Amino acid sequence: MLVKCPRCHKFNRLPLDRLSEKPVCGACKESLLTSPIDADQVSFQEILKASKLPVIVDFWAPWCGPCKMFAPTFAASAKINGEKLLYVKLDTEANPSIGQKFNIRSIPTLAIFKDGAEVERISGALPPAQLEKLISTHLSSL
Repeated sequence: MLVKCPRCHKFNRLPLDRLSEKPVCGACKESLLTSPIDADQVSFQEILKASKLPVIVDFWAPWCGPCKMFAPTFAASAKINGEKLLYVKLDTEANPSIGQKFNIRSIPTLAIFKDGAEVERISGALPPAQLEKLISTHLSSL
């Protein structure tokens, strides 16, 4: 899978089985996990299977105003917790079968997965404090 570095914006080839090994950019050595990973239909399923870290997914669409407003909050949280939790964004318009499979009825929807199984879901654009509370609840249960 190709992952874009949050600092230098170069693409890095990252084997999915190395997601929990705190991968760094080959060019600038910045952590590749301090920014959300854009997933598609194929990589999303592989990420859920391969990740030893809990995964938080932002199901969104490009035409959704609340999704656009929430994106910076999600990205800021990834900067803080990106090596403890894997942040993934999934465009439900470009990948409708994933939205259907996970019964996504409104966006943005956040879902947290542990060991490939969904453990919590919440819909709506969360304020930063509420997102951090949700994340800390799941990180404390590890």
